[in-house]
Amino acid sequence: MILNSASTKEVILGTENGQIYEMAVDEADKKEKYVKLLFELTELPEAIMGLQMETAIVGNATRYYVMAVTPTRLYSFTGIGSLESVFASYSDRAVHFMELPGEIPNSELHFFIKQRRAKHFAWLSGAGIYHGDLNFGAQHSSTSGDENFVENKGLLDYSKLSESADAIKPKSFAVSEFHFLLLIGDKVKVVNRISQQIVEELEFDHAPESSKGIIGLCSDATAGLFYAYDENSIFQVSVNDEGRDMWQVYLDMKEYTAALAHCDEDKPFQKDKVYLVQAEAAFSAKDYERAASLYAKINYMVSFEEISLKFIAMGEQDALRTFLTRKLDSLYSTKKEDKCQITMISTWATELYLDKINRLLLEDDTGTVAKVVSEANKSEYQSIVKEFRAFLSDWKDVLDEATTMRLLESYGRVEELVYFAGLKEQYEIVVHHYIRQGETKKALEVLHRPNVPIDLQYKFAPDLIMLDAYETVESWMATSKLNPRKLIPAMMRYTSEPHAKNETHEVIKYLEFCVHHLHNEDPGVHNLLLSLYAKQEDESALLRFLQCKFGKGRSSGPEFFYDPKYALRLCLKEKRMRACVHIYSMMSMHEEAVALALQVDPELAMAEADKVEDDEDLRKKLWLMVAKHVIEQEKGVKRENIRKAIAFLKETDGLLKIEDILPFFPDFALIDDFKEAICTSLEDYNKQIEQLKQEMNDATHGADNIRNDISALAQRFAVIDRDAECGGCKRKILTSGGTQRLARGYTSVGPMAPFYVFPCGHAFHAQCLIAHVTQCTSQTRAEYILDLQKQLSLLGDKATKESNGSANGESITSMTPIDKLRSQLDDAIASECPFCGDLMIREISLPFILPEEADQMASWEIKPQVATQKILPMTI
Repeated sequence: MILNSASTKEVILGTENGQIYEMAVDEADKKEKYVKLLFELTELPEAIMGLQMETAIVGNATRYYVMAVTPTRLYSFTGIGSLESVFASYSDRAVHFMELPGEIPNSELHFFIKQRRAKHFAWLSGAGIYHGDLNFGAQHSSTSGDENFVENKGLLDYSKLSESADAIKPKSFAVSEFHFLLLIGDKVKVVNRISQQIVEELEFDHAPESSKGIIGLCSDATAGLFYAYDENSIFQVSVNDEGRDMWQVYLDMKEYTAALAHCDEDKPFQKDKVYLVQAEAAFSAKDYERAASLYAKINYMVSFEEISLKFIAMGEQDALRTFLTRKLDSLYSTKKEDKCQITMISTWATELYLDKINRLLLEDDTGTVAKVVSEANKSEYQSIVKEFRAFLSDWKDVLDEATTMRLLESYGRVEELVYFAGLKEQYEIVVHHYIRQGETKKALEVLHRPNVPIDLQYKFAPDLIMLDAYETVESWMATSKLNPRKLIPAMMRYTSEPHAKNETHEVIKYLEFCVHHLHNEDPGVHNLLLSLYAKQEDESALLRFLQCKFGKGRSSGPEFFYDPKYALRLCLKEKRMRACVHIYSMMSMHEEAVALALQVDPELAMAEADKVEDDEDLRKKLWLMVAKHVIEQEKGVKRENIRKAIAFLKETDGLLKIEDILPFFPDFALIDDFKEAICTSLEDYNKQIEQLKQEMNDATHGADNIRNDISALAQRFAVIDRDAECGGCKRKILTSGGTQRLARGYTSVGPMAPFYVFPCGHAFHAQCLIAHVTQCTSQTRAEYILDLQKQLSLLGDKATKESNGSANGESITSMTPIDKLRSQLDDAIASECPFCGDLMIREISLPFILPEEADQMASWEIKPQVATQKILPMTI
């Protein structure tokens, strides 16, 4: 019987008459709750000698797999659902079974269970031990339609258990992971399940007390223990590391995958032995590529040199290359610190790759070498080149740069040399190669990579722009980090070559981009662009450039960045006269500008003369130059020349008069021709005289008005109420007393202190007004007022002493120093009412408590009482 793994309450059991029952045991009463008949053998009723069951979860259901053995047959049942439904389904279908010849009365069935899952089974039958693996994930259908979980089936013949002709059948047996434990007589023979060889015979420590001897074997699947028992005793059979030699067993059977799977990770020689046997077998079979891959995995048993010599002796260069590349992978993963050996092997592999490529380039067997690959080898050639490039990419960090480049160069592999240089970031070699090949775009693509130094752009700029100016300039314009100044040598080289008239000048295009879009301010860039404009036949672009003010709008700095003196020399050399006129004008050399403009176009000269606005004399002088040129250049009739000269005077907007240009005419010119112009000029002078007279009359009238105002101011007075208060101290203005310190120097007003009265009605004592203004105004102005007050006080004392000593005969109308100081003080403190003027408006932004009043504010702070307060009870 066996316990159901799904529920400990269900048990299935077999009977001697071939019936299988399901039974439930009540845990509390320890009695059967029910007994159900599940199945009965009807075709060949035999006793059920062994019964095993396993389950597997399929979706949300449970699949049952049941094996049952009789003395001659092994039955298997499988299905999804409950046990009852699984066995009930066999009422209308055939039962799957395996029948072996012979009969054994002690037939047994065992499962080996590992991690709570049955891994393989064994049946002690009459013919031998029938065994196999159990794979519950397999979905192989048997001929009967049942799902079959059995794989790798085999039969252990009893004849292998003894050397005699008569085979002795075991009385009992047990199953471990790799072995069968067979009870034959009073000995336990351990047989390897895979090799079917007896590996050990176990004898018991003492003879059994029972006359029947050892009855049987059993196992504890959960603990992995085995027991032998007789009528009175139980013997434990210990199993320790039974799989330690399984790698050798599988190796002897040439099952290399299984042998590797059972090798001990702590014993690397085991894997080396497996790889060595495989490699030698492949080498003997002349499968050199596979042998090379296997030899590369060996780390200890065979030396690197010995393996290499084997392939060299056979002339297998391809296999040797494979061995080296695989060995590199192995070394890099296990012995990364052995850089010397890794570098040497990678270099050797590089040379083998190059040798292979060269051998594929052989045209025929005559020994002629050509760069043409035959059609038969073309595919292989492309494949090996691709593989070689991948090798260079993978091992670029371990390959010696100089050695590898020499190898590539010696074999003439320029493309691979460029490829490897790119991998090693030797971009100079790459760009140089593309330039020699005339591939400008590829060279520019390399220079545009983020990690390429910007200096290479400047180094190869002369060659690139001569090779393809358009692509080079487009590349420059797409790179904002370039410094145009460092590209000037390349641009100068390009401009020195002749170009077609209708060809777009790429350097001018780039310089215009720098100036207008990048707002470049380098004088060298501007000077170069100006020189290229000057060499063009059309002067319009040069004039537009000169008229642009690139620095306009900046707070400081020039409006243009080219050198005007250089520009002038260049334009004079290239005979660009209009540009020279503009430069002269820009340099404020207006006379030279007008003189040169007169040689080009009188209209241009007039425009230049009209530009001077702040210097009337210079403007007139320039117009006289133009007038002289116009009069001297006229070749027509004298009367017609005079008419043109008179018309020219009108263009000057009255700046020139007829008398200004008369000296330019010949002495024998008749005055009748100038009659109209002279009369007009005289009329203008009369108008100017009348206008001057009117201005003089207006000035005289204004002076009289000023004198009257001064007289009126001297008699001005203000009426003050006797109860009027001072705006500062709030005392009455007309009350005698108060401070007299400032009264010195002021006109005596009896016993009253000096005061100020404003038109708005506010009045202040002089001392109060000074104090208020100095407190509210700025520190500089306050110091200025106090200084005036001090000087006035000192002069007042001095004047008092002099007036007591002698009488001064000075006129009363003269201005004394005291009067000047008093006037300055009045202007400083009494220019406006402090309560109605700007002083009061500015006080809005001041804080209520000034910083100097912080101590006074702190004195008003309410501090908490330190002493404890007593609460007194009050009775009402």
